[in-house]
Amino acid sequence: MKRILITGALGQIGSELTLRLREIYGNDHVIATDIKVNPQKEAATSGPYEILDVTDGNRMVEIAKKYEVDTVMHLAALLSATAEANPVFAWNLNMGGLMNALETAREIGAQFFTPSSIGAFGPSTPKNGTPQDTIMRPTTMYGVNKVAGELLSDYYYHKFGVDTRGLRFPGLISYVAPPGGGTTDYAVEIYYEAVKNKKYKSFIDKGTYMDMMYMPDALNAIVNLMEADPAKLVHRNSFNVTAMSFDPEGVAAEIRKHIPEFELSYAVDPIRQRIADSWPNSLDSSAASEEWGFKAEYDLVSMTKDMLDKISKKI
Repeated sequence: MKRILITGALGQIGSELTLRLREIYGNDHVIATDIKVNPQKEAATSGPYEILDVTDGNRMVEIAKKYEVDTVMHLAALLSATAEANPVFAWNLNMGGLMNALETAREIGAQFFTPSSIGAFGPSTPKNGTPQDTIMRPTTMYGVNKVAGELLSDYYYHKFGVDTRGLRFPGLISYVAPPGGGTTDYAVEIYYEAVKNKKYKSFIDKGTYMDMMYMPDALNAIVNLMEADPAKLVHRNSFNVTAMSFDPEGVAAEIRKHIPEFELSYAVDPIRQRIADSWPNSLDSSAASEEWGFKAEYDLVSMTKDMLDKISKKI
């Protein structure tokens, strides 16, 4: 049975992935770590939890050996808009943490996962149906980190035989964890504001299409990729995955089917808008489908209904 170490376990993905993996493999087999002291989130209280600054490589190895893990899932990172505001810190945290996680996996012979992002692409990337293999010239520190991370993970696979795997996620939408400084955060905020105030002021401009995915599909993708036959994986780091592409007006129109009085206005954030404009409108996920059977279950219609239902119950 797997024994999994998760870094950044209290973040947007980690908060839900930790619980999902504990359901599958057992609470004691999933070790959650984060930099937060005395956290109250279920991901920290439902199983083993250790405080970890991912820039401390020795501490990471110590925890991995303590729990005899065979899988490292490295999620700790500074997201796009936050990274752009502090690029030097973002490089040190994102790349230093990734190097420590890869070294930990190499030292203990563990399987390895880290997410990449649609942010790895840039303005010169084909905008529609972006291929798995294409030009990648990002113009943000976050994007540079992600491209470097993909290449570094490939290096550890070819050089040291570490079983590295990854996914290029689009914007992830969830009702569980709050947004963490990403460019696609509006697609989470808009649902909360629709339920609470019946209106939302978007920091992303009208007509700006971006790929999105509902968190249940993202969690399924991670589990299925990590369980996939390695002999069938051609790409490893990292697979395009996607579920839907929409602009703010599109999601607002879907919300109005449930909340007719909902109003959408705009106060565009130039930094996040510039980032969004540099990303593709939609991704081609055929490589993931062919190599390990990826398929998203949620589209904008079904996700919107579920988000509004869950948020209404939550607040």
